[in-house]
Amino acid sequence: MLRAMSAPTPVTIASNSPENTAKIAVLLADALRPGDTICLSGGLGAGKSHFARSVIAHLTGEVDIPSPTFTLVQTYSAAAFTIWHADLYRLSSPDEVAELGLDEAFGHDLCLIEWPDRLPTPPGDALHLDLRQGADETERQLVFTHDGSWADRLTVLIDAWRS
Repeated sequence: MLRAMSAPTPVTIASNSPENTAKIAVLLADALRPGDTICLSGGLGAGKSHFARSVIAHLTGEVDIPSPTFTLVQTYSAAAFTIWHADLYRLSSPDEVAELGLDEAFGHDLCLIEWPDRLPTPPGDALHLDLRQGADETERQLVFTHDGSWADRLTVLIDAWRS
């Protein structure tokens, strides 16, 4: 008899400053591979762009990383892959995503997607990060959820964060 596998428990990391959120992003960046997709959710000002910029800066060495709010997509060259940073906030229909070329990047390049609820369907193996405001303006709860394929990498991230 087959037993259904349970979904992994979400992993939550508390951050008490933008600097700590950037450190968490760098720890995750070190574990990223070609074909990974990170879906970044949270309200306006939650830190989605800050997190994505921290990942991009660490992987590329770039210092001037504009938000893709108006361009919708920015691409960057890292050592092992191209990084696609997309901000889908201004899209009014999932049909508009096809025009951005993200389908070509999924499964091949690293994709950092802000406002992933605008996607018709996010990749099934995407890592979802929900940035939630804490008790004060600088505190955040970073809640990671995934399909199970990220378990080992998130364990390494948690261990590195605690040490």
